[in-house]
Amino acid sequence: QVQLVESGGGLVQAGGSLRLSCAASGMIFGFNVMGWYRQGPGKQRELVATVQATNTNYADSVKGRFTISRDNAKRTVYLQMNSLKPEDTAVYYCHYRDFSTYWGQGIQVTVSS
Repeated sequence: QVQLVESGGGLVQAGGSLRLSCAASGMIFGFNVMGWYRQGPGKQRELVATVQATNTNYADSVKGRFTISRDNAKRTVYLQMNSLKPEDTAVYYCHYRDFSTYWGQGIQVTVSS
């Protein structure tokens, strides 16, 4: 079992920045993929960014604005979000995958115009 705890969400004005953190605990395997998904009001959950080892993947809508990184010693993945837009408003979910898939409880990010 893997537990994921997210932090760092909140309310920010358009153009501002936030950094999300997700700390993993439990039975962690080194080849895992960690990342972030989001679900906006009335929308389906969508991929934001993932990282496996040094390989990163981003949704087109966040490329150049968001940066995903991980600290393996701390078992933590980060999402630095810059130049935030109102359309980035969503619940952001941390995601972990090795032999199984795990999700965090979700954290609200609200961007006001």
